[in-house]
Amino acid sequence: MEQVTLKINGMTGDHCVSVIRSALLELSGVSAVEIHFKEGNADVTFDSNKVSLTALQEIVKNQGYVVS
Repeated sequence: MEQVTLKINGMTGDHCVSVIRSALLELSGVSAVEIHFKEGNADVTFDSNKVSLTALQEIVKNQGYVVS
């Protein structure tokens, strides 16, 4: 398992946190998501044999947020 911190811009409230968490957890290989709204980031634990960092970033972008 690997952990990465994604910097996410555009979150405005609890709804955003919920949308991003749900989208990431739907990906096969993602085992945990901890979103820090005030800091504007998310810690994601994932199996790199099942899902790539690029896929994590793309799923967040697809929800309408800017991620780095």
